[in-house]
Amino acid sequence: MYHPTHGLLFLNPIIQFMRIATDIGGTFTDLVCLAFDENGKPNGVKVAKSDTTPSNFEEGILDTVLKAELDLKEVDFFAHGTTVVINALTERKGAKTALITTLGFRDVLEIARCNRPDLFNFNFVKQPPFVPRYLRFEVEERMGYKGNVITELNTSGLENILKSCKEEGVEAIAICLLHAYKNPIHEICLKEKISRLLPNIEVIASHQVTREWREYERTSSTVLSAYVLPTAKKYLNNLAGKLQAKGLKNTPYIMQSNGGITTLNDVKTNPITMVESGPASGVFGAIALGKVMGKKNLIVLDIGGTTAKCALVENGQVKITTNYKIQHSRTEAGYPIQTPVIDIVEIGNGGGSIAWVDKGGKMHVGPKSAGAMPGPAAYGRGGKSMTTTDAHIITGRIHPNYFLGGDSKPDYDSIDKASEPLCDVMHVSKEDLAKGIIRVANANMINALKLISVNKGHDPRDFTMMVIGGGGAMHGADLARELQVSELIVPLHAGVFSAFGMLMSDIRRDYIRTHVLPLSQEKQHIIQDTFREMKSEATENFQIDGYQKEEIKFSYYADLRYAGQEHYVKVLLSDFSDETPLEEIIENFHKEHEKQYSFKLKTSVELVNFHLVAEVEVEKPDFPTIEKKGRDPEAAKFSEQEVDFDDLGKHYTPFYHRYLLEPDMAIPGPAIIAEKATTTVVTPIHIAHVDLYGNLILTLQNEK
Repeated sequence: MYHPTHGLLFLNPIIQFMRIATDIGGTFTDLVCLAFDENGKPNGVKVAKSDTTPSNFEEGILDTVLKAELDLKEVDFFAHGTTVVINALTERKGAKTALITTLGFRDVLEIARCNRPDLFNFNFVKQPPFVPRYLRFEVEERMGYKGNVITELNTSGLENILKSCKEEGVEAIAICLLHAYKNPIHEICLKEKISRLLPNIEVIASHQVTREWREYERTSSTVLSAYVLPTAKKYLNNLAGKLQAKGLKNTPYIMQSNGGITTLNDVKTNPITMVESGPASGVFGAIALGKVMGKKNLIVLDIGGTTAKCALVENGQVKITTNYKIQHSRTEAGYPIQTPVIDIVEIGNGGGSIAWVDKGGKMHVGPKSAGAMPGPAAYGRGGKSMTTTDAHIITGRIHPNYFLGGDSKPDYDSIDKASEPLCDVMHVSKEDLAKGIIRVANANMINALKLISVNKGHDPRDFTMMVIGGGGAMHGADLARELQVSELIVPLHAGVFSAFGMLMSDIRRDYIRTHVLPLSQEKQHIIQDTFREMKSEATENFQIDGYQKEEIKFSYYADLRYAGQEHYVKVLLSDFSDETPLEEIIENFHKEHEKQYSFKLKTSVELVNFHLVAEVEVEKPDFPTIEKKGRDPEAAKFSEQEVDFDDLGKHYTPFYHRYLLEPDMAIPGPAIIAEKATTTVVTPIHIAHVDLYGNLILTLQNEK
């Protein structure tokens, strides 16, 4: 059964169980629900989209549940991704935080790296630390870089420190002691004493956040995790409570930045792991779909209401990095976070991105966004700025019946008023202004896509592009043409695909430890022993959450470098065991280094970080297939109107209901294919084919 706005509904009333995933974005909150029959076969899909509610995020989730007409009592699995952490950081709405560190290292947080992201940019602004100096305290202790105790921990002044924290209204305390990544015994002791003396204040120590070296990055990561800890804990507790009050039987799983889900209790101990949960789920959903379609090399682009995120998938794998920063730009060094995050590039360009003109008369789009409230001018909620969404409406690419999922019509009067100031400044018509906005937005996204492909030695022509998010399918064909990508995939339910990706993710935890040593035969026993210790820690943590040792699957990585280098390359140690020859690992490193940096050296190799990935596989649903009923594409057509395709001209263009399309249908451009959560633009030079799973595959007309 199909519905023109709600998508594929449940196929029959016999439902054995349901799986739900929700994703909170900067503008919209998305929901995907998969139903299964008594044989475990997919029994239909429901999707819903509602405004994100920043003051009370869980309300947006309940709104989507209500819109989808779901009964949480029938739900067996609930996964959730959220922007609560990144929003608290970027908007500075976290807890009042104090830092306790080793004597003499109070100012590490403020000294930072003393470097500029753009050396010759004199507009550089030094960002203030999240913890002011009067809330940064020191304790006497000293740990050597090998983990040996040089000076025992002295807590004689701790009561005075905590008295100051209490008087200042501190809500969270971060502990980061020197070389605690190697030996955390002093941090453990200090944390226990603080928790005993101040039980109402949240406390987190650096060894709970990261076991990597680099003092500033480690301190920054710990402080930021402490800063969001009370907010995240309160939010997660409220979410779980409200979902259970509505009938949800099982505790929800939470999406992390590393592409895996984890338990609620686990993420509450270190909430910084959620910092990029939404983008991660979209990429891993794309990997899962690519595997089904036989596409292992993907450029994944996720365009939402506020940002555009892109990642490169090579041979079915996406890189995981701990060199992550927030608020990093040409004029700001940003704040580093040493937590495993998929290697993505994110820019402030989405459907709600505001168009503006600088003093030199140059037009920009983003990074400031209109958000959900007031939103683009077309929303009719008081938005007075032109956005990318408004530009698409002016060009005719969004049908009025499908605007905001068909819940309302565009406010054309507000669009006209919002466009007037820019038209006057630029001396152009409203139509030319709209085309200019889309061009600038596309140029911004092309630059981001080149950062993950061309700039890293990858030829985009060797990849398939997959576009997701509410805006991905609007821009995908133009971007693919610019990058000369021959094939573009628009998944079914692309507008809520990040939520869909959570249903394809396993429970994952990353364990990383710094231990610098030569990669030589004499050191092999240390490598084996370290990985055994890490496996034991991972197994113990999973068992606390009720998982058995036999359920855990391990993957081994090492960060390697040439002796004397500063930075390293991550290398997969496939089937690592006592018998694994080090020569094979070293040769793989040489190949990876040459691939990334175009050279290799005849010099010794060092191991810097051990990286163990521990996963428990979650039963994942098959991608639902679409029934073929022999309909003609004309049956899906619901309108025709003029659409402006910029340099490809204006064309009288048919509009199609996506949910009425069937496998093997071919829709030649120009065409617009509309669905509840997004719209696919098929340019006059493209043709869209529908596959067995309902995906749209766009290629150039002269190629197929």
